[in-house]
Amino acid sequence: MAVAARKFEFEVLAASAGARRGRVHTGRGSYETPVFMPVGTRGTIKAALVGQVAEIGFEVILGNTYHLMLRPGADVVGAFGSLHRFTGWKRHMLTDSGGFQVMSLGAEYSENGARFRSIYDGSTHTVTPEEAVELQELIGADIQMVLDVCTMLPASRDKVERALELTHQWARRARAAKSRDEQAQFGIVQGGGELDLRAESAKFIAELGFEGHAIGGLAVGETREEMLAAIETSVEHLPDAKVRYLMGVGDPIGMLEAISRGVDMFDCVAPSRIARHGQAMTFEGKLHMKNLRYQRDPGPIEEGCPCPACAEYPRGLIRHLLNVGEPTAGTLLTLHNLTFMHRLIAKARDAIVAGTLGDLISDVRIAWDSAPNQVPEQ
Repeated sequence: MAVAARKFEFEVLAASAGARRGRVHTGRGSYETPVFMPVGTRGTIKAALVGQVAEIGFEVILGNTYHLMLRPGADVVGAFGSLHRFTGWKRHMLTDSGGFQVMSLGAEYSENGARFRSIYDGSTHTVTPEEAVELQELIGADIQMVLDVCTMLPASRDKVERALELTHQWARRARAAKSRDEQAQFGIVQGGGELDLRAESAKFIAELGFEGHAIGGLAVGETREEMLAAIETSVEHLPDAKVRYLMGVGDPIGMLEAISRGVDMFDCVAPSRIARHGQAMTFEGKLHMKNLRYQRDPGPIEEGCPCPACAEYPRGLIRHLLNVGEPTAGTLLTLHNLTFMHRLIAKARDAIVAGTLGDLISDVRIAWDSAPNQVPEQ
């Protein structure tokens, strides 16, 4: 069924000390914020089925234009009508332009666009801001991101300024190239750790008329304190009436701190990535499930967790599956970690309404910064 054209809107349902609980309305329906978006880089969340992700309760997932344009190709996805039909996901989808991926692969930048090599066959590609829009309109997610220049930190001010200049040029061109009314488009604030450049970028991006705004170029080598300062400065110059998305940040403390500063949307590959390496996310901290202490442990990964792993399987089995290389372990831990993230966001929403977000941040910080199980046993 085609998505009806409808104005993309954001409404604030509750606010408390800078944080807000809200709802985003789209032609597909609506979703509540704060929201965490699992990352389906190549069209699916690794080690999980989209039906399982939906059962957890997620309302939005992310796909990556960089990977999809290379394989199977945006034209292949477009032949199915949309990424939704191609993947079987029936709820909201956002596609990243691939700016972070091409940066991490040593892309070359010019006014024309980003030139990079494929991770699959080494072939060379160039994507312009207009082509990034065209590709994402062909893929057909509900929200598309503009092409930007992300810079690893620390970086010289000259390098950050050049990246900012290109990001702003490309944002203006991407906005002019957008043609699908039913698809929202988000601009991206850059500026590295230079707070004056962050303010300049937020003001510039806010004036271009995007349906939402993202804060990019963070969680790329800076400290948490530097990240939070950049978020605060960016948010200060972004309009309250539009949704704010912090790209690529998914550590529990960082997310909650960002929520307290007015951020609404998040994505990160971490929950599924660390699951495949045997790490479980819990409200008592991160657990390394390969540790010997779990060999004869009959309890669930986390008491009170409703995920399939905790409902059906003891820690001892999870450890065994990990240590014999059974892929099922990655699936079980992925479902657990995604469930943790969904529960964490639900707690944050409730805490905003109750005015207790500060208490939640304190509890999670204590658990995640000092939990003894964070270190693998030798």
